[in-house]
Amino acid sequence: MPSDLDERIGARIRLEREARGWSLTDLAARAAVSRAMVYKVERGDSSPTAKLLGKLAGAFGLSMSTLMARAEIAQGRLLRRADQPTWTDPATGYVRRHVSPRSDMPLDLVQVMLPPRTQVPMPASSYAFLRELVWVVAGELVLVEGRVRHAMQAGDCLELGPPTDCQFLNETDAPCTYLVAALSVR
Repeated sequence: MPSDLDERIGARIRLEREARGWSLTDLAARAAVSRAMVYKVERGDSSPTAKLLGKLAGAFGLSMSTLMARAEIAQGRLLRRADQPTWTDPATGYVRRHVSPRSDMPLDLVQVMLPPRTQVPMPASSYAFLRELVWVVAGELVLVEGRVRHAMQAGDCLELGPPTDCQFLNETDAPCTYLVAALSVR
């Protein structure tokens, strides 16, 4: 069932598309998704998956974190935990919490809880304009970067390499929590 956040995400995607003078068809082609799906997401009629949001953000030349921050939070230097927006991927149950306040700093902090036995694909376009660190806070995470597999445990931190398709996997029976620090390089 779509939520208020889904409606704000859809409105933000429509704003980004219109600001560029693109039609629904233009955005769909650039993101390699169906026009019908873009239409449903913009109207707030569909809860977009993490993979879809990554494709749409990449088409705009934005990180998924930046796109979500523009939809989720107001400007300000302090973002209290109670006000940190969370989003749940309807396909996987992956829970994303935007931790950092929205500001003109080029850095976003995002906490992710990956449920047991879950995988989330992220297209290379999600990382096109970012440098990212992934720090495992609890549990175990397997991050597949192209053809390279990184098995990580609590306390491990990985700097992602050049943009490539990635898979975030939790192959265990316990949840995995990790923090992503994303630095915009544009």
